[in-house]
Amino acid sequence: MAAACLVAAAALVVVWALESAEVIVLHTRDAAGTPRATRIWVAEDETGTPWIEAANADRTWYHDLQANPDVEVERQGTTQHYRAVPVPGPVGHATVRRLLAERYGPRDTVVGWLADTSSSVGIRLDPPSAGDAVPASSGARRPGD
Repeated sequence: MAAACLVAAAALVVVWALESAEVIVLHTRDAAGTPRATRIWVAEDETGTPWIEAANADRTWYHDLQANPDVEVERQGTTQHYRAVPVPGPVGHATVRRLLAERYGPRDTVVGWLADTSSSVGIRLDPPSAGDAVPASSGARRPGD
């Protein structure tokens, strides 16, 4: 009984850590065009540019955005189109780790106990350039539209 209570308490802490602050839905497509939706944290840098993190480079959605960097983000009731720009190496890692720790505080610490982010990849979400097409079927808007 005590073990079951511990498991339930741990599960509640994980749900609190992952879902009690803003979580966006990142829409990617693999090389074949198959869509994928992933719930993920987001934090803005000093210029207001959103950043997300792949805890490691083996994440399937990370492979998707490497094949097709045009992504959509559902956030606060709207869907917007972005160009995902991985920033590998120490600079990207340090940037996204700092931003997420500042934004999510103790939640980020709890997630750090569950997932090894020591080699994570920072991904900057840039507005698409004027020549980038927003998929007609998406209904997504460009940031600022």
